[in-house]
Amino acid sequence: MKKLIKSTLLVLAMVTSTLTVAQAQFTQAPLPYAYDALESYIDAQTMEIHYSKHHAGYVAKLNAALEAYPDAPKSINQILANITKYNTAVRNNAGGHFNHTLFWNILAPASGQTPDAFLTEAIQADFGSFENFQAELNKAASTRFGSGWAWLIVSKEGKLIICSTPNQDNPLMEDAEVKGTPILGIDVWEHAYYLKYQNKRGDYLNAIWNVINWSEVSKRHKLAKRSSKFVFETWKQLDAFHTIMDATYHPTEEGNVEPIKKELKNFVKIAESLQKEKKPEVFNTLEINEATKVLVDATKKFQKGFKKLKPEQVVAEMDVLHNHFHKVLDLCRLY
Repeated sequence: MKKLIKSTLLVLAMVTSTLTVAQAQFTQAPLPYAYDALESYIDAQTMEIHYSKHHAGYVAKLNAALEAYPDAPKSINQILANITKYNTAVRNNAGGHFNHTLFWNILAPASGQTPDAFLTEAIQADFGSFENFQAELNKAASTRFGSGWAWLIVSKEGKLIICSTPNQDNPLMEDAEVKGTPILGIDVWEHAYYLKYQNKRGDYLNAIWNVINWSEVSKRHKLAKRSSKFVFETWKQLDAFHTIMDATYHPTEEGNVEPIKKELKNFVKIAESLQKEKKPEVFNTLEINEATKVLVDATKKFQKGFKKLKPEQVVAEMDVLHNHFHKVLDLCRLY
């Protein structure tokens, strides 16, 4: 009897563990470099604690907080865009997860990088010079009272703006005082610098410029400037594909497969037009052509096997197509 009880408890523990993992909606990406890679500007101990304790804590607490919201979207950006729908725990930890994910990626081992020509031109146009831009961002970071972040963002009008936010807030949040797409963020919580710089935030801010990953910041600038609207207005076939994807994907997410069942033939026809009809020259690149082929092939395969798919498999296949579509769209926004 004792063995049976012990065995039952073990099974229950395994089931509980599996359910917990299944509910872990967000995960922490690996750090793009070693903890000591940013020495001597950011020390290894700070990086390890910052990444493995603080950021990891935000991810774990975010997943726990989202258990109260089973219908929450799987996109961190969508959560941030509708942040007032959620409690303080979701706000703080969703912000903490997004902010730190961006932070790790806009840093890199010192390599003497500079912004690309496109970003350099924008900085000069909006701030007068790189030196003025640097001084303004340092000012935003140094004058942020308490804990928070300083940001370089792209506004919806395409203009570069410097701002700061408290705690783990960011400019993507619907109630942010200044809204826009962050392309560079500087963490001014004390845990980001205190072990090395103590209370000298200014020294930390001067040092961090040596490890900015300008290649990544420049890439994010292009993505933010080249809006989806621009791509759709320029490439009409992709806009048509987006329209039918939008009309069928969201109902499928909710378990309604009738729209895609009804539109599947037209869906494939529009997908094929992405290859058959001449695309705008700006998007006629090897990367975009390869990604488009993957999208079209996946759409045809989906149609061919549709009748054999169970509803949950249709949802999974639509997710695949949705991801392929956004791969094409993101590439277009880079050019």
